[in-house]
Amino acid sequence: MSRLRIVVDHPSDWRPYYPSDDLVSADDFLALEETPDQDRATHVINLCSGLDYLETGYYVSLLAQARGQRVQPDVETLNQLKRKALIDLQLDGLNDMMAELDRRGALQGERLDLRLFFGDTGSEVLARLGRRLFSHLPCPIMEARFTKRHGDWRLARLKALSLRDIAPDEEDRFARALNGHSRQVWRTPAAKRRYRFDLAILVDPAEAMPPSNKSAIKQFIRAGRSMGIDVSLITRRDEGRLAEFDALFIRETTRLDHHTWRMARRAEHEGLVVIDDPQSILRCTNKVYLHALLRAKGIPAPEGHLLNRSDLDRLDTLADTLDFPQVLKIPDGAFSRGVVKISSKTQLIEEARRLFEDSALLLLQEWMPTEYDWRIGILDGQVLFASRYYMARGHWQIYDHSGGRVRSGGFETMDPARAPEKVIKTALKATRLIGNGLYGVDLKQSGDRVVVIEVNDNPNLDVGVEDVVLGPELYRRIMAWFLEQMERKRQPRQVTGRQLPTS
Repeated sequence: MSRLRIVVDHPSDWRPYYPSDDLVSADDFLALEETPDQDRATHVINLCSGLDYLETGYYVSLLAQARGQRVQPDVETLNQLKRKALIDLQLDGLNDMMAELDRRGALQGERLDLRLFFGDTGSEVLARLGRRLFSHLPCPIMEARFTKRHGDWRLARLKALSLRDIAPDEEDRFARALNGHSRQVWRTPAAKRRYRFDLAILVDPAEAMPPSNKSAIKQFIRAGRSMGIDVSLITRRDEGRLAEFDALFIRETTRLDHHTWRMARRAEHEGLVVIDDPQSILRCTNKVYLHALLRAKGIPAPEGHLLNRSDLDRLDTLADTLDFPQVLKIPDGAFSRGVVKISSKTQLIEEARRLFEDSALLLLQEWMPTEYDWRIGILDGQVLFASRYYMARGHWQIYDHSGGRVRSGGFETMDPARAPEKVIKTALKATRLIGNGLYGVDLKQSGDRVVVIEVNDNPNLDVGVEDVVLGPELYRRIMAWFLEQMERKRQPRQVTGRQLPTS
């Protein structure tokens, strides 16, 4: 479990708040000589003044990062807060949010000043705005100024503040925000003894087809806590809290241009163990990338062509060389969406023109009709489950989106030892190209021919489907992997190399 240090200029600055064993002065923090194991297990909240370059507060964040600790604000955030151009880059899209607030009548006058404590604005109507600012620039105490010019609201200033800048009438709000942001401050000793690590599961309660159903999420929580892992559910709104945890498990459908990708990158940067890691998301969510990767490495896949927008005028010629039906795919579709069965030259040209409106590249592949697709679940090179997903009744895909509601076919999960050896071996070869995380490999089998359709970076894990054979053991194996990786990160690193001469 992460240890907490709240760093202030002087202990007397903390007088308005409850005493905390986690409190340390800036001078004492800078003088500490902790072991590497202690360093990496520490979360630092820097509430000091002197946050300008090379002043005391700046050195607190700099030294914390050098020790491998998780710190808010980190040096990158402090540097960005000093440069308006970098702030604007980080907060791209903020103007749209301000315009929406203005339309709703939430903004009055020509100027808005906000004090933010861990993203808390003290106003329910401005709560989303505060979370947005903190998630992109996680500084515990900030002051934001917005001004209205020519009918448009713009961020005029965003400044890091210290504990000393908090007015007496703001102290209660700051204490509540700190309490909500970092449970470790108030956690009882019994709870500290019970759990060794903190793991966050990212979910979207509103997602219609999440990677894990509610029963599966409960199984993950139960399995993790039985191993000494405190499992918490978070949403995209908790991006600013990632540094509180030791691991992140994404159970929300991932995309590259999406908060799942951003949070995975941020978590990895903070030193968390992450599934799905950013590299796996990159390699798996884009079908064009995966098609090129499988072809380059000689992994069997359906015959296909990459189509560019500039190929539209040549599609007529290409179509004359094809046997129909074909399958046309956008790069980042999921759950059978963005996949079109093409039956003729005319349809190919029409559908390609439509899909090119959203993507510069498309993937055209041979159609392989089968009764079912194989899904092989693999974690760190070990097979977890083998399932057959059958096509939706009267449809050529597993998921049928043609009606008012999504229909899917049946399934059969079996002991991997009963699955064809060639299917298992091909799936394992494919995941070796991706990484050591959790994957679901979709394959088609036609006679002796086995091909990889795609590799999913966040495969479905649902109670009553993928866990039919292993039951609760499926969830324990995944939590055990997290536990092993978190323990490795706590082991002292071996430092080798030549000693530099001293002057």
